[in-house]
Amino acid sequence: MTALQITSMKNFMNHLLASESFDIFLLEEAVIGTANTFTIDGRINKDFFREEGNEGIPELSEFRPWSELKGLCFDLIKGKRTPLFFRFTLQLKPELTVALLKRENCDVDPAQVKALALNIRYDGTKAVLTTATAYHTFLMSKEPDAIWDRALVKYLDREGITYEIL
Repeated sequence: MTALQITSMKNFMNHLLASESFDIFLLEEAVIGTANTFTIDGRINKDFFREEGNEGIPELSEFRPWSELKGLCFDLIKGKRTPLFFRFTLQLKPELTVALLKRENCDVDPAQVKALALNIRYDGTKAVLTTATAYHTFLMSKEPDAIWDRALVKYLDREGITYEIL
């Protein structure tokens, strides 16, 4: 796990909500505190996509892509007043997780990794990003964690998002 504090909120928020920088993620959950607290569960309701009399559901991920929900989050955050807080839990898209672990010759089968997660927490003054790795079962190796930590730092650097390592 790595914790990174964002050093330029304006730049970061532009990348998060107005560019494609974070479109490599799925949204697990968003909680945004403004005049009200809004909670968005990123899980897809597969029943919504069922047609009457048709049991076939298109193959869907468990969570919606960030690109499809960031506009809603932006609408909830924008305004004259800064939000009191927000929390986003994102997951790297599964196909990118597999590709990353294979590219880095990870000693763990990518099928054992449930998700490479990114938690974004804003407390009204600062934003902190933390990495996490979810597994399907207990594993002794922590190599996927280390790979994810390194990959996220490289990605933020490449995107021009500034931070301090905590």
